[in-house]
Amino acid sequence: MLVARRGSKTRSTIFLRRLAISLFTLCWSLGSSWAAAPPVAALRAQLDSAEEAVDYAATAELSRRILEITPTDSAIWKKLAATQLHLKDYDRCGVTLDRWDKAVKPRPTVIDDLRGDLAFDLKNYNEAEQHWLAFIATKPKRDEAVETFEKLAGLCVVQSRWRDNLEFRNKIMALKDTAANRVTRATAFLRLHRWDEAYVDMNKANALDPSDETVKDWLPQFERLAQILPRIKALDAQIAKSPNDIAPLLDRARAFTLVDRPLLALDDCEQAMKLQPASIRARIQTGEALLDNNRYEDAVKLKIGRRLKRGTDKHVGEQALRQLGAADALLSRNPKDSDALALRAKILRELQQYTLSLDDARAALAIDDKSAAAHFEVAHDFDELNQPKDAITHARRATDLDANDPVKWCFRGVLEAQRANFAGAIDAQTRSLALQESLLALQEREHCERQIGKIAEADVDLRRIRELEPEPKQ
Repeated sequence: MLVARRGSKTRSTIFLRRLAISLFTLCWSLGSSWAAAPPVAALRAQLDSAEEAVDYAATAELSRRILEITPTDSAIWKKLAATQLHLKDYDRCGVTLDRWDKAVKPRPTVIDDLRGDLAFDLKNYNEAEQHWLAFIATKPKRDEAVETFEKLAGLCVVQSRWRDNLEFRNKIMALKDTAANRVTRATAFLRLHRWDEAYVDMNKANALDPSDETVKDWLPQFERLAQILPRIKALDAQIAKSPNDIAPLLDRARAFTLVDRPLLALDDCEQAMKLQPASIRARIQTGEALLDNNRYEDAVKLKIGRRLKRGTDKHVGEQALRQLGAADALLSRNPKDSDALALRAKILRELQQYTLSLDDARAALAIDDKSAAAHFEVAHDFDELNQPKDAITHARRATDLDANDPVKWCFRGVLEAQRANFAGAIDAQTRSLALQESLLALQEREHCERQIGKIAEADVDLRRIRELEPEPKQ
C-alpha cells in the first residue's frame, strides 16, 4: 500500500508539472501580460546598462524591442525618439513620432517638442518654431517650458531675429530668474545695443551667484567691453545721425573687434557692405569678422583668405584700414583713378590678400597700361599665386616704365633668380644697388654670384653685408 501511494503521488506531481508547463506555454503564445513580464524586465535591465555605457545604437534597439511588447509606454517612446535624434537617424525618428502619436491616448504633448527638435535638426526652422510653440501652449511644467523657450531663443539667434530672441529670454526670466539666465538675457541686450540694460542684468547675475560658470565666463568679456563703451556710445550717436555713412559703422566694428566681440563687429560690417558694396575696407573688416567667427567659407566668398595679415594683437592694423578707407574715398569720387587702384592693390598685397590685390591692379592697367605701379603689383600677385611666367613679364614691364625705382629692380632680380637667370638677376640687383644700397639686394646678388662662380665678387658683397647686418641682440 505504501508503495502504491508513493507511486500515485509521483504520478500526480508529474501531472501537475506538465499542466503548469502547458499553461505557461499557452500564456506565452497568447502574449499575456503575465508571460511578458519576465522578458520586459530583462530588456529594461539591458536598456539601463546600454544607457550607462552611452551605447546609443543599443539604447535605440532595446527601446524598440520593449515597445513591441508594451506599445503604450510613453517614457520608452520618448527615449527612442531622442536617441534616434542623437544618432541623426531622422527618417526613423519621424516614423517613431508618428507611431507614438497613434499608439498612446490621450496624445502626449511632448511629441510636439520632439517634432520641433527633429525639424530644427533638418533646418526646417518655421516648422520647428510651430511645434515648440504648440508644446508651450499646452502649459508644460516650468522646467520643460524653460528648456523649450531656450530652444526658441536659440532658433532666433540662428535666424538673426534679435528682438524675438530677447522676448523669449524675457519669458525664460519670468519663469526662472537665475544667474545664468540673467547672463544670457544680457547677451541678448548686447545684440540690440541696449548697453545699460545688458549691464544691469550682468551685474545682477554676478551678485546672485559669482561662482556660476556662465557668469565667470562672461563677466571678463563685459568688463573688456566696458572699457570702450563711451567710444561705442559716441559712435552710436553718429550712426543715428548719419545712418548711410559707413565710416562710423566701420569704426564701431573696429572697436568691437578690438574687444573680441566679432558678432557685433560683423553686424556693423555687413550693414556697411550693404550701403557701399564697393568699399574694400568694409570687405576686409567683414572678412576679418567672419574669420573671427570661424566662418571661413563665407570669408572665401568675399575673396578673403585665412592668410589675412594681422598684427601682434591678432587684428588687422589700424593704418591699413585707414589707407583702404582713403583709397575707397578716392575711387568713389573717380572710379577711373588708376593710381588709387594701384595704391589699394598695394595695401591688399601687404595684407596678403592677393586675389583682391590682383583685381585692383588689373583694373588699374585696364585704365592705364603704362602704370609702372600697377604692373609691379600684378607681378607681386602673380608671384604669390604661383604664376611665375606672368610675374616676370609684369616685373620687367614695371622696370621698363620706371627705371629709377630700386625696389622694382630688386624684385625683378628676385624673380629672375627664381627662373635660374642668374646673370639677369645680378644685373637687376646691380641696378637696384646703384640707385639705393639695401641689404636684401646685396644678399640676393651675392647668392647669384656664387651660383655662377663669381666668388671674388660674392666675397666683396659678403663683406659689405656683414658691415650692414644689425648686431645680434645680447
